Amino acid sequence: MRGAVIPVLVLALWQGLAAGGVFNPEVLPAPLAVAVRWWAYLTPDQPFDPTRDGFLSWLLSGEMVGDAAASLYRVLVGFAIGAGLALPLGLAMGASRLAFEVFNPLVQVLRPIPPIAYIPLAILWFGLGNPPAIFLISIGAFFPVLMNTIAGVQTVDGIYIRAARNLGAGPVTLFLRVMLPAAMPYILAGARIGVGTAFIVVIVSEMIAVNSGLGYRILEAREYFWSDKIIAGMLTIGLIGLAIDSFMTRLSDVLLVWHRGPDS
Repeated sequence: MRGAVIPVLVLALWQGLAAGGVFNPEVLPAPLAVAVRWWAYLTPDQPFDPTRDGFLSWLLSGEMVGDAAASLYRVLVGFAIGAGLALPLGLAMGASRLAFEVFNPLVQVLRPIPPIAYIPLAILWFGLGNPPAIFLISIGAFFPVLMNTIAGVQTVDGIYIRAARNLGAGPVTLFLRVMLPAAMPYILAGARIGVGTAFIVVIVSEMIAVNSGLGYRILEAREYFWSDKIIAGMLTIGLIGLAIDSFMTRLSDVLLVWHRGPDS
């Protein structure tokens, strides 16, 4: 509940300034106007008919639900591809000096390039639609997971490694039972950052390469000067991001209960 205090105060101040005419409503509409537009964006155009459809199926046919589902699909697929490629490479680079020396120069050259810079190539290689967007999201998710995985493996306490070797652990057992669990906090932190980056990239890519999704709808609203719909779309992105971040936090708590302790 304490986390809701600041948002409520900001909304109250925003509403008060808007009601006082401080802001042009076409530039920055009042929160109530945004809420009305958000509800109109959420609910379907057709009125609910209990004799024809159930309430859930009627609600899922709304424009915002379809856009959110399209964006979430691209984020999940792109993140799965990017993280799926980054995790084994990061484990190899962290555990093997040879792999690190071979791949690190290329990684350090490509890592500073923002995913947005790949947009022309993505459209040239994949055309329009989901493939270029998923490609860009994969790049955005790849490097946070990769770098955190490398850091996690390389910072494993040497005491654990020496103790495992003294107990007769072989290279495979040492990697699976010591290095990988010890690096897991870093890996999950990288995954959390990667998901956030994926959301940034998906909105940009939807404004350029596709004709659906929350980013596309925000761009469409900008062309018609629907500032209330722009803000409604932005809030929807924030709520979905909050839900995913809460899920990632909960997942980390479950997987790292041994790391945090049972009472933390």
